[in-house]
Amino acid sequence: MAGDVPRDVTIKVRENGPYKVTGPIRLVDRDGTEIPIDGDDVALCRCGGSGTKPFCDRSHRAIGFAAD
Repeated sequence: MAGDVPRDVTIKVRENGPYKVTGPIRLVDRDGTEIPIDGDDVALCRCGGSGTKPFCDRSHRAIGFAAD
């Protein structure tokens, strides 16, 4: 709508966990296909162990992921 102020996108790096992305984002895979997102918050895997990539499924806890 005219006059609406767009929300900022925030990416929060969680200690030994996922990237939490908040705000209006468009998530696209390497082939350019848009990945549907429910709402404006998403947790993206950075441990590599998620069974629901690119989303976090909390596998980082089971595998003992430790960020650099």
